[in-house]
Formats: sequence, structure tokens, C-alpha cells
Amino acid sequence: MHSHMVKTSTLIFGIINLISFSCHMSKKSVLVFTGSPMVIPLVCGALSDENIFPIVKNEAESARLAGFGINSYDQRVFVNKNEVKKALEIINSLKLSV
Repeated sequence: MHSHMVKTSTLIFGIINLISFSCHMSKKSVLVFTGSPMVIPLVCGALSDENIFPIVKNEAESARLAGFGINSYDQRVFVNKNEVKKALEIINSLKLSV
């Protein structure tokens, strides 16, 4: 089963470029970070700078677009399973307090 996801890369001034693609989330992607919408661009930017292009899952926005509500506004960052170790090192080096 393929799901429609969005791949992000950070451009100058913190503007995020969204590229649609299909991925097989259950087998190819691993959750590496969960945080607020204010922190996600920092994490994605740091990963993109190292040529790791994360997938950001925003369930609150998906629910809003579908006409539903959600209690949590946290977003989840996934990377390819082959990039997990490097991605976690990068995220840990950011020293984020979440």
C-alpha cells in the first residue's frame, strides 16, 4: 500500500519547498523526531544540509483538511531507514529542548 506523502527541503529564509511523492512508509521510513511546527523547519534544514531529505507527517493539517479536529499539533519527521544513524546524530547535535 502506497501513501501520498510530502518531501521537504529547506530553502533560504526558512521557506520550505514541498515536493509530492509516493513512499512505502511502513518499510522504507523510520520515525526520528517528533516536535512542534516551530522546530520542524530547523530539524529538516539540518538534515537537508547533510543530503538527508526527511518526510514530515502533519496529522493536524491532514485532519483539518479532512474536516476533523486533533488534540496534538506535533509533527513527525521520518527518514529513509538507511539514513537513521546519521539523522539521529544530526538531530542530537542540535541540542533541542522538547
